[in-house]
Amino acid sequence: MTDKEILIYGTDTCPFCKQARAAYGDRAVFINVEKDEAKLSEMLALSGGRRQVPVIVEDDKVTVGFAGEVSLRGGIPLFGGT
Repeated sequence: MTDKEILIYGTDTCPFCKQARAAYGDRAVFINVEKDEAKLSEMLALSGGRRQVPVIVEDDKVTVGFAGEVSLRGGIPLFGGT
């Protein structure tokens, strides 16, 4: 993993989660929120209560959803630093 921690909260059946996992590869840690109630609560806190996946966390930036290359280039964060 790089010096930046990247977390992807999602589900095994979500096609956008699968795309995000493939795009980020070994640089990200995937967290299945269907299998861990505590991680679902953590994801909801990060996303402002939104139940949409994936939720991608890179340092202090939280992004809901995945749009391929746009997301990898920074996308539009939901919350986060400047």
